[in-house]
Amino acid sequence: MPERWPRAAATRRRPEGRCPTPETTPVLLSGWGRTSPSAARVLVPTDDDQVVEALNERASRGDEAVIPRGLGRSYGDAAQCAGGLVIQTTGLDRVGEISRDGTVEVGAGTSLAALLRAALPEGWFVPVTPGTRQVTLGGAIAADIHGKNHHRDGSFCRHVVSMTLATPTGVHEVSAESDPDLFWATAGGMGLTGVVLRARIRLRPVETAWMWVDTERHRRLDDVLEALVRLDTTHAYSVAWLDCSARGAALGRGVVDAGDHALLAELGPAVRRDPLAPPAEARLHVPTLPTSLVNRASVAAFNRLWYATHPTRPGRLQHLGGFFHPLDAVSGWNGVFGPRGFVQYQFVVPPERPEVIGRALERLQRASAPCSMAVLKRFGPGDPGPLSFPMAGWTLALDLPIGPPDLRPALRTLDHLVLEAGGRVYLAKDARLAPATFAAMYPALSAFEATRRRVDPQGLLQSDLSRRLRIGPGTR
Repeated sequence: MPERWPRAAATRRRPEGRCPTPETTPVLLSGWGRTSPSAARVLVPTDDDQVVEALNERASRGDEAVIPRGLGRSYGDAAQCAGGLVIQTTGLDRVGEISRDGTVEVGAGTSLAALLRAALPEGWFVPVTPGTRQVTLGGAIAADIHGKNHHRDGSFCRHVVSMTLATPTGVHEVSAESDPDLFWATAGGMGLTGVVLRARIRLRPVETAWMWVDTERHRRLDDVLEALVRLDTTHAYSVAWLDCSARGAALGRGVVDAGDHALLAELGPAVRRDPLAPPAEARLHVPTLPTSLVNRASVAAFNRLWYATHPTRPGRLQHLGGFFHPLDAVSGWNGVFGPRGFVQYQFVVPPERPEVIGRALERLQRASAPCSMAVLKRFGPGDPGPLSFPMAGWTLALDLPIGPPDLRPALRTLDHLVLEAGGRVYLAKDARLAPATFAAMYPALSAFEATRRRVDPQGLLQSDLSRRLRIGPGTR
């Protein structure tokens, strides 16, 4: 039988009432993986007052759930609210003046791409970036995003000075010093503590938009792990790609890239003329294809080609767009998975439990589940946020198309392996975790819910994810 993935429970529709800006009729929304679409009204505010008024109206009536949404790049159902209101923050996209110490106030709906276009020409780079720059500042806070430099610089919210948070009980100016419980509950809280309106963050000074990259190719997973540990002591950024098709002694073979920001004096004359040029916009677009191009044969062929064409090579100069955001060169790349979509499964396990990585790869191979991309990184200590994902150890992200009959059971096995090792799954990528497993992976959940009740006593802030995982009331 075809794989069945969770659908959000229907919720009672709100009565007609006044709203600050026009809302759409219910729109079908999904995450980047497109596995669990649901319908909700959408509000696109253009200023803070419209957000506050929308929350106040729902707090006075108490009859409709609401959740913020940015560019929809969470993979599962975190930015959906079936039968409720989704506040799409992309109209809150202002970038303030960058101060001499690199701090800047940024609207919650500003994408990292837009921030880079404003900041790079002035010699500043974002402190932490995930594998795409097509995420908003509010989304970066809600997921407490991480990047290739977590081993040195931690997650995104470690670089947030303060934020302005609209909740059903009012607007709060929050910092880690003024209200640590609310600040860290919001960091990784998946939008369930309120709508971030804007935040002040610390940028990183850079002389160029270029990277010096060392590449190493290794034949075994153990050698890849050793390389990441070694290179993390000498480089600010590191990441490994693993060949999920390789078996036996070659299981987990891969390519490790480690990089640092290039200095102006290190550039040749051709690129020195415009050393701080922002990354180019995507030149290709992939529509949703009628059938998935990702299967065992295509994945095996791609993996062989990638491994063969990335030999060990020190000192390669690469623009930061290609180093940090290679998939941004193609917009809509998730379309290659066809209409059924895909799951990205990302987990982290403690540093002393790297064997879970190999066991996970073997289990997916037994399930005949083709993995189109496997990215391995090393985390340093995590943030104190009760729902923040990173913790010291190894994190592996896997792109898996919907289709193989044994995929769901295989992922449940991975849940068990990760939980037994003391690890957890990333909520920004999740589309199918069970409530009990989630609660066991995030033992500080009760602290998060206590803080959430303080700013949202009626439980208006809900998402399809929070209902599925039974975070808070979830009955509206």
